[in-house]
Amino acid sequence: MTIEVFIRDLPNHYPDTQDVYSINVDNEHVYTVVTKNASAVEHWIERIYVDYNDFLHNLVVGLDVEWNPYYYSGVATLQLCVGRRSLIFQMIHADEIPEALHGFLSNPKFKFVGVGIQSDVDKLRCDYNLGVMNASDLGSLKNVGLMGLARVVLGCGEIEKPINVTLSNWDQYHLTSAHIKYACVDAYVSFKIGKQLLQVCF
Repeated sequence: MTIEVFIRDLPNHYPDTQDVYSINVDNEHVYTVVTKNASAVEHWIERIYVDYNDFLHNLVVGLDVEWNPYYYSGVATLQLCVGRRSLIFQMIHADEIPEALHGFLSNPKFKFVGVGIQSDVDKLRCDYNLGVMNASDLGSLKNVGLMGLARVVLGCGEIEKPINVTLSNWDQYHLTSAHIKYACVDAYVSFKIGKQLLQVCF
């Protein structure tokens, strides 16, 4: 069975710096911020520190990046997910890379998880001088892709990931709803799998 992913706009108190969506993945609503703005990224990170204060000693964070598949001009988007909070940061169009993001990614207590994550980590370091201190490749735990892991570990059906979105222009200034759904799903599923495989409860 294919699991459909739905997206809807949410009330947005900062429309000049971010867009806000609720993305429904298998009947779970993921609060998603899409931004090019450093202050919006800082605010998202602050919310994670507040909402997950009791779990900061062992925090699992889903991580993924996207770029233009036809010519490499650097990482276009960084996706992060903790629980039901997701961030899509359009780095390639950012006004600046916030210091708070450097601190978040380099925190040795946080475990960043994803399939093929080492390649993503290398790109972030090369393109933006962002170091990820503690990365765990989910692909090394099960020799299948991200959606294969989702079926095996989470017991869910096939999650839609259209190939035309995979191979589309991720460095465009305005992401489509298809881009946003795709980006959120990758980070959210990585978080869910990492949390379960690493046996972390929060």
